[in-house]
Amino acid sequence: MPDQRKVRVAAVQIAPDLEAPTGTLDRVLAAIGEAAGKGVQFIVFPETFVPWYPYFSFVRPPVQSGAEHIRLYDHAVVVPGPVTEAVAQAAKRHAMVVVLGVNERDHGSLYNAQLVFDADGSLLLKRRKLTPTFHERMIWGQGDGAGLKVVETAVGRVGALACWEHYNPLARYALMAQHEEIHAAQFPGSLVGPIFGDQIEVTIRHHALESGCFVVNATGWLSEEQIAAISPDEGLRKGLRGGCMTAIVSPEGSHVVPPLTSGEGMLVADLDMALIVKRKRMMDSVGHYARPELLSLLIDDRPTAPMISRNSSRLPAAAGDMSDESPDPARAALGDADRAADQRVAVLRSSTR
Repeated sequence: MPDQRKVRVAAVQIAPDLEAPTGTLDRVLAAIGEAAGKGVQFIVFPETFVPWYPYFSFVRPPVQSGAEHIRLYDHAVVVPGPVTEAVAQAAKRHAMVVVLGVNERDHGSLYNAQLVFDADGSLLLKRRKLTPTFHERMIWGQGDGAGLKVVETAVGRVGALACWEHYNPLARYALMAQHEEIHAAQFPGSLVGPIFGDQIEVTIRHHALESGCFVVNATGWLSEEQIAAISPDEGLRKGLRGGCMTAIVSPEGSHVVPPLTSGEGMLVADLDMALIVKRKRMMDSVGHYARPELLSLLIDDRPTAPMISRNSSRLPAAAGDMSDESPDPARAALGDADRAADQRVAVLRSSTR
């Protein structure tokens, strides 16, 4: 049977509330309600949108960032908690799949987290950005392979990556191999300048082509008043403009609707899911176009933990420890290799046959 599914999706480009503790959440809930009025079934918000992306860390030196960093801690999202409960209720009320970027607080650390709520309000996925980029390393901890998952939702198979994770081909391939149908991409927006928007467009269009999936990408937006509040230096403010590319891209790499590159707004489009097979008939990167006997992906998808119990029936991954209740030769080989402190990266395995 041909795939006759049609999915109405939305990508949101709005400004966060940089002051009020629940202001950005209120904007998220309002946008979900607005999208519901348009018949939207799937919606994506920008990277770490709640409470806000740490723009201050891009333009201020670390020695001047302490107060803002602590303020981000104070308003960060605990998962589960009041923020996730409010979004879950909205998703259930409107029968909508919601992808939300948050600054997650886990005790003494912050993480760049992506949350996927199903249309019944259940939280299907909480994943953390694998490697924070440049200035972000002063703000967030690192994620692990446990979050490289594609989840089955009311609208299809959904995967998600944040920002420059899209420059990691192995992370993207992990989602491709799980046959994602809709990819949620999130970037901060209002950052770096126009070149960043151009780079985002190239990246998401390429992923749509390579994965044979739809990409729904959301970037944030800052008003001139917000930019002035973040930095008093006009020279530095240039780094807080541009870099917006909210877009919806088809499996053939084309824009479904014109992208949004400035200002606030919401893109809405209907996805014809039959286009996925139309693309993959020609090139399925994890199927008939793959050569797994030559190149394949080995991933450690166990959650990491700072403390493990030897009494556990299944141990989480730890540095230098690849033990598993059912040892796999590939895992054993990986564990024997000379690896430094971090076992949370995917590696390519070359066959020795």
